[in-house]
Amino acid sequence: MGTYITFPELLLWFPLVTGLIVFFIKEQKNVKAWALFSSLITLVISVVSLCYSDNTKYFSYNYVSYEWLKYIGSNFAVGLDGMGHMLTFLTALSFPIIFAATYKKDYKNANAFFGLMLLSQAGLMGVFVAIDALVFYFFWELALIPVYFLCSRWGGEKRIQATWKFFIYTFVSSLLMLVGIIYVYLQTGPTQFSDHSFSIQAFYTSIISSKDQNWLFWLFFIAFAVKMPVFPFHTWQPDTYEQSPAPVTMVLSGIMVKMGVFAVIRWVLPIFPTAVLKFDNIVIGLSVAGMIYASCIAMVQNDLKRLVAYSSIAHIGLMSAAIFTANTTGMQGVMIQMLNHGINIIALWIVVDIIEKHTGVRKISELGGLALHTPLLAIFFVVIALANIALPLTNAFIGEFAMFTGLYEYNAWYAALAGISIILSAVYTLNMVQKVFYGEDNILTKVVSQVTAKQKIVLTLIVIFIFVLGVYPKPVFDLTNDTVTAVLSRFAK
Repeated sequence: MGTYITFPELLLWFPLVTGLIVFFIKEQKNVKAWALFSSLITLVISVVSLCYSDNTKYFSYNYVSYEWLKYIGSNFAVGLDGMGHMLTFLTALSFPIIFAATYKKDYKNANAFFGLMLLSQAGLMGVFVAIDALVFYFFWELALIPVYFLCSRWGGEKRIQATWKFFIYTFVSSLLMLVGIIYVYLQTGPTQFSDHSFSIQAFYTSIISSKDQNWLFWLFFIAFAVKMPVFPFHTWQPDTYEQSPAPVTMVLSGIMVKMGVFAVIRWVLPIFPTAVLKFDNIVIGLSVAGMIYASCIAMVQNDLKRLVAYSSIAHIGLMSAAIFTANTTGMQGVMIQMLNHGINIIALWIVVDIIEKHTGVRKISELGGLALHTPLLAIFFVVIALANIALPLTNAFIGEFAMFTGLYEYNAWYAALAGISIILSAVYTLNMVQKVFYGEDNILTKVVSQVTAKQKIVLTLIVIFIFVLGVYPKPVFDLTNDTVTAVLSRFAK
């Protein structure tokens, strides 16, 4: 039992409470100011928590458990390890960036829009801090439900079809996971008040036969693969990204896909080590195939949103492959890349949103010469694009280098095939930069105005992150090293 409020509680309850409050604020100006203020306070809490991330000294600051459903063996248990600290920081950092970058955008029923956004943030925080399977499942659903409403109410013309597909994929896969959670729960030992326990440690020490691990692995993995998404569970993603409002797309691609990556590391590898070693080739093969497939599809896209969406699938595919190499180098690469991908993909969406707002179009063929009228935006975009293709000295380089090294250590042929996506990524990214920002301008791009002060601040901060993490990634490696060691110690190859 906790005697004071811990960091996981603050990160969870603050956006939840402020999100509920915003529903009662009427004026749009006040709603946006409140949402931005709330997200900045959450960021401050997260930054302060990083100063207390050493659990050998500050365990009581980072873990707490309250009696909740004690007669079925579930406590409201939340905690932060290195990976949790990193992903809650990414979540806390992303929301003020998103709110500031889209601050000028007005929404019908703005209080409902921003209330749902903050509830989604609370749900994401809950996923990253939950150390009880039932609590984890509760927040997994809580993070998704606001997104359904955000997409269906404020999305594009085809939002209903896209949201319905998103709902079907996530609902069915979540039910599979729930079945798996209940089965594993029944294999755990007794507690003081219950025959079984939902605690993460009870799940880690549960006795599950190799035969049962085989089918349980797929129940959990499919649920998480849909969320990442990994080929062939990805088909909901481009449509949903395209039809969602810009802030929601940023949340989906920058943070929510990390739910799946995080969950595989937290819940699949330690609980089903035998099955992981049995099916690693299948998962890595699907992931590498998805990287090449998504990169090829991205090359022929004429819509900026769909191009960025397929680019994200390719990057997540590399993370998925690196996880199942089950070696330290690959896993450390995944850790830092979760943070870097979140920063870079949100930055791409911000620039795409600015272009669409100024020109009214997203088709690459209808753009051109934007650098003549917004040279600063062009500079920002070139830096972000180079980070997206993992140029040395940018933040994505060290993560991708580590993941490819881990993949090479596992199997050189997989690394060689995955390497094709590096070439394809450079082709479609640089082609997009050239066609959108350079060449001749036209009647649409001639009327483009300069970016707002808030957007300049946000993009400047992102560029600083890109170079600082590219030059000095050590703090992230140090933060997540214990998590990597703990996860990989659950099984030996």
